[in-house]
Amino acid sequence: MDIDLNLEHLPLLPRKKDYRIGAIGAGFIMRDIHLVAYRNAGFNVVAISARDADQARAAAQLRGVPKVYDTWQELLVDDRIEVLDVAVPPDAQPAIVHAALEHKHIRGILAQKPMAMNYREAQDMVAACERAGVKLCVNQNMRYDHSIRALKTVLRRGYLGDPVLATVDMRAIPHWQPWAKDYGQVTLAFMSIHHLDSFRYLFGDPEFVYASTCKDPRLDFAHRDGIVLYILEYAKGLRAAAWDDTWTGPAREGGASDISIKWRVEGTAGMAQGTIGWPGYPARVPSTIRFTTAQQPGYWFEPTWPQAWFPDAFEGTMGELLCSLEEGRESVLSGRDNLNTLALVHACYRSLDQHRPVRPAEITEEHA
Repeated sequence: MDIDLNLEHLPLLPRKKDYRIGAIGAGFIMRDIHLVAYRNAGFNVVAISARDADQARAAAQLRGVPKVYDTWQELLVDDRIEVLDVAVPPDAQPAIVHAALEHKHIRGILAQKPMAMNYREAQDMVAACERAGVKLCVNQNMRYDHSIRALKTVLRRGYLGDPVLATVDMRAIPHWQPWAKDYGQVTLAFMSIHHLDSFRYLFGDPEFVYASTCKDPRLDFAHRDGIVLYILEYAKGLRAAAWDDTWTGPAREGGASDISIKWRVEGTAGMAQGTIGWPGYPARVPSTIRFTTAQQPGYWFEPTWPQAWFPDAFEGTMGELLCSLEEGRESVLSGRDNLNTLALVHACYRSLDQHRPVRPAEITEEHA
């Protein structure tokens, strides 16, 4: 049997590229990732604002955004804007989303993850957008990492058979944003959420999750989750697990560095493994995949591509919102779907607190 190595690693983009986008936030992720990806994709960012107006002006000048507003409230009034791209801390995001719904010219919103710091606030955001007829999507950009999309295709085509075990081994040191120090919780909410959502994207919703954590010795602020380990149990027997090691040893304290993110999926008919290139940023390091299948025994397939997660995957998240507007359909990144990712994150925190496996459905049922 021939193996098709076109693994559909690139996202679908809208035919209409000129939706008018307003950007709220001008930190690293907006200035150096979102705006670069949107420019490369040909998307139309017409205005930007940020809490620090000088920072917004600097980002606009650097990335060619024609209009700068001193406040996000002023930006929302601009009736040219059809779509919002919001990149602010999660505690500030709900107020912006609710305020945006008062402006009928806004048709779609791309929010950062987590949507909010508690499930009820996120649920209220989703319900309010649905009532207003505004598409709310969540920027779960690891779904658009090219190796993860390729893996999804490999699974869908049955090259691996039924998945048995899936793992992510992250040994990488994040750049914690200054505002993250205010929450007392960091790794699950801001790093593991990528892996938890990717497990959902690849395999669906688990029945149970068990999580354990210890402090990250490097962090100089109070936190409940530094190095985090967790296991997801699926109804059909699949187990998925991740080691989210944000310490990685004394790599910044005099020791040698060994930094990487690796993933692996074993199935009844094949196996796939790969790497995530993000830790190499700002160098352009594409993620990788290699897989073997019983359909063609004894051979490893190793397709490659030039794209990298940062910034190229971010074409996919905004592109998906624009496609859902263009096609009049529910987005695969919808806020409604993302409530299940947020429930999984909160189930992990409950597991930490109670030292037991937790059903993510406990979270959703409590807020039904």
